Amino acid sequence: MTRHNTFIKIPKERIGVLIGPKGNVKELIQKRLSVELNIDSEIGDIEISLDENADDPSLIFRAKDVVTAIGRGFSPERAFRLLEDEDNILEIIDLRDIFGRSPSDINRIKGRIIGKEGKTRRIIEEMSEATISIYGHTVAIIGNIEQVEIAREAIKLLIKGSQHRTVYRYLQRKRQELKKKRLELWEDSALIPQEP
Repeated sequence: MTRHNTFIKIPKERIGVLIGPKGNVKELIQKRLSVELNIDSEIGDIEISLDENADDPSLIFRAKDVVTAIGRGFSPERAFRLLEDEDNILEIIDLRDIFGRSPSDINRIKGRIIGKEGKTRRIIEEMSEATISIYGHTVAIIGNIEQVEIAREAIKLLIKGSQHRTVYRYLQRKRQELKKKRLELWEDSALIPQEP
């Protein structure tokens, strides 16, 4: 039987977070996802291998997402949101793709996304129900497809230079749409006769 494995590199300063106190974060990932993590602390290389007795090959990709999320600045607790629900995904916006390697432009945009004392990021998270990490040259988002889409669009508006209040109005509108959709789903499920 072939052994499934994949490789990933994360910033060296995030290796300690990935391993965790007494190795508990690494251990939890390995246990929950039936994988083995081989970590090279010197350069930040990680090999993720699927356990021989694991029955689901997709677990290796979920493990890769969790490791990537921790590497992109999420705390392990926030990264584990990817394990709580199979619908949750990780999306990464690389600001270098938009601004090249201009540190001043990247820092300016990061400042706009974070906002004064973290206010803007907090509002985006509350309204979209996604989780956001701004680290290095990336903005990473965790949530289900709808939540990630709303957060991504708000971040893109900020990157394009939209005023914060315009972004907040967009988020408010999307939040209302999400609530309405949930209410309709709830009402529809309430109408379905339950079997005794």
